[in-house]
Amino acid sequence: MISPEQVAEMLYPQAASTSHPGPIPTVAPTPTYYQVAHEAGHRTLWVIFAAMTLASALFALLSWNVPVSKRLYHTTTTLALLVSALAYFAMASGQATSLSCHVVRDSHKHVPDTFHEVCRQVYWGRYVQWALTTPLVLLNLCLLGGLSGAYTLMALAANLIMVLTGLFAAFAAEHTAQKWGWFAISALSYLFVVWHVALNGMRSVSNKTARVKKLWASLATYVLVLWAAYPIVWGITTLARRTNVDTEIIIFAILDALALPVFGLWLLISHRAIAETNLDLGGYWSQGVPAEGRIRIGEDE
Repeated sequence: MISPEQVAEMLYPQAASTSHPGPIPTVAPTPTYYQVAHEAGHRTLWVIFAAMTLASALFALLSWNVPVSKRLYHTTTTLALLVSALAYFAMASGQATSLSCHVVRDSHKHVPDTFHEVCRQVYWGRYVQWALTTPLVLLNLCLLGGLSGAYTLMALAANLIMVLTGLFAAFAAEHTAQKWGWFAISALSYLFVVWHVALNGMRSVSNKTARVKKLWASLATYVLVLWAAYPIVWGITTLARRTNVDTEIIIFAILDALALPVFGLWLLISHRAIAETNLDLGGYWSQGVPAEGRIRIGEDE
């Protein structure tokens, strides 16, 4: 005997299919968790932007009473601060940032493993800043120590590799050889910077006066020790993701403030007090292209 339900299913198959839904999917969508900056981080970015802007204006004012031929250190430090101010403005306004996402596996005892995605905010503008400002700091150290052009160029190249490989590591997939491989290359590049600046600089500055030796040794030690803190913080925050984004922003902001305005002010004040450190650059730097010897066509003799 056919039941009424079977009759209804034969007469109205569409209604029967809608009244008996299929099995509920057992695979749930992967949730996504975001690690982004909040009020403390945004406020820090704006504060450092203002500090870098004011410091660059101060250094520009300090250079007004200095002849153009002796203004090289003022120019490099002011440019470094201007670039840093622009980078922090871009980060504070939310433009120089992106998300680096990876999938995390969650293991359970009595149920199958589940997965969730973690997306962390990475400020790539910070790496652009470092790629442009740290060579200017190194150039000041090399000029102050009297390093040769070959050693200076190698130090600047190693420094650029150090920064760019750090950027590659920040966006590499988690728990892969590529991420920590880029990190290792960046760390080795830092050692090359130390080799060219510290060791070769000590030989180069050995024939200078005691005051210049002391100043160069103090500034070089300050910069290289301070830069050693960058990969440590970077490995804990950006690579291992052991802290939140706000903490990462605050720590890097403190390091940038010590590496640029503090270093620049120390260099300019000390450089002004020690006459032996003056670099008198004439020619094109201070006087432009000379007009003598040009051939003028069409002019009366």
